[in-house]
Amino acid sequence: MSASYSKAEILAKAKAIADRLSETDQVRFYKQAEAKISSNQKVRRLVEDIKKHQKESVNLQHFRKHEAYRENEAKIDRLQAELDAIPVVQEFKQSQEDVNDFLQLIVKLMSQRVTNAMDDRPSHFE
Repeated sequence: MSASYSKAEILAKAKAIADRLSETDQVRFYKQAEAKISSNQKVRRLVEDIKKHQKESVNLQHFRKHEAYRENEAKIDRLQAELDAIPVVQEFKQSQEDVNDFLQLIVKLMSQRVTNAMDDRPSHFE
């Protein structure tokens, strides 16, 4: 017969797994890249400019200023391209993608384990 676990036990185990995952190379690299991003003045300035123009776009769109909206969106695209060209931003995005892929793999494996355990369980409908 298989073991039975309480919700509290499962949550405690999930927290322990999360703590261990936060110590992996992928997550550690992501945290380092995030710290570099946060301390980079050029990145902060570009992000602030992009946010400012995005707010302007919302207002321009609301007031149906189509030409000004298109021009503002073009500015946003140029600023975003400039931001994306910065090596530390590229490093951050790659690390973000790596961590996301890693976590999706973990979730998939856990889901498969749970599904397999449920499939091995005797059915009450037989």
